[in-house]
Amino acid sequence: MSANNDSIQKTLTVAILLCLVCSVIVAGAAVGLRGKQNENKANDKKIAVLQAADLYVEGQPVADQFKQISTRIVNLEAGRFATDAELQQIRAAGLTVENFDQKKSSKTPALSRALSSDEDKASIKRLEKYAAVFIVGGSDHIDKIILPVHGYGLWSTLYGFLALEGDMDTIVGLGFYSHAETPGLGGEVDNPKWKSLWVGKKVFNDQGDVGIRVVKGGAEAGNPYQVDGLSGATLTSRGVSNLVRFWVGGKGFGELLNKLKGQGA
Repeated sequence: MSANNDSIQKTLTVAILLCLVCSVIVAGAAVGLRGKQNENKANDKKIAVLQAADLYVEGQPVADQFKQISTRIVNLEAGRFATDAELQQIRAAGLTVENFDQKKSSKTPALSRALSSDEDKASIKRLEKYAAVFIVGGSDHIDKIILPVHGYGLWSTLYGFLALEGDMDTIVGLGFYSHAETPGLGGEVDNPKWKSLWVGKKVFNDQGDVGIRVVKGGAEAGNPYQVDGLSGATLTSRGVSNLVRFWVGGKGFGELLNKLKGQGA
């Protein structure tokens, strides 16, 4: 009897049954928690938007804080807010204004296009036709605008938000909610001290061209267009510089910003 209980066949049977039971439990937990996980991801993005705009108050409900922000979809190529017909096209692709997913949009052929190597300064490969921006202020005056930005660093694509004052030029804040850069080096993009260096910098120079950039070795004292590079993280610094310049430039939100500036936003 004892020898039969210790047989290889019985041991394998017990192991397989145990694996099946564990798989069912794990799968059930994953399905059951999916809604909560999606809610947490959405909350993380909202917090990142609020932080970039210098509006986040720790300890207060995120949903309540986000009520001061409205979401608008932008047609990047035309440099304007999307029309009703365009919003219908977006909904047909399974996206909504409130839950617009930039990653999904860039991977949807009907809503994006491939970039040539000359165009792709941020190393993103595909550019979405539409993007969601976040606005603080009323319909007749924009106090702040928060732009989604992303681009490749050293090891990963960094996803974040760049917030500008109503002049469409002065930086309020820059922050990333998703990346896999090296902790202590490129990961210092999350360091509050480095992020504070962006505050008050200008995006465009006197000629109206993109002037903002990250400078290796340190920015010139008093230069409104330069930010110190991250020590020991040259490629990450270059990636952040490239992605910011890309998204405020002609392929990104540049035309929209110019139009809003012209309208006295």
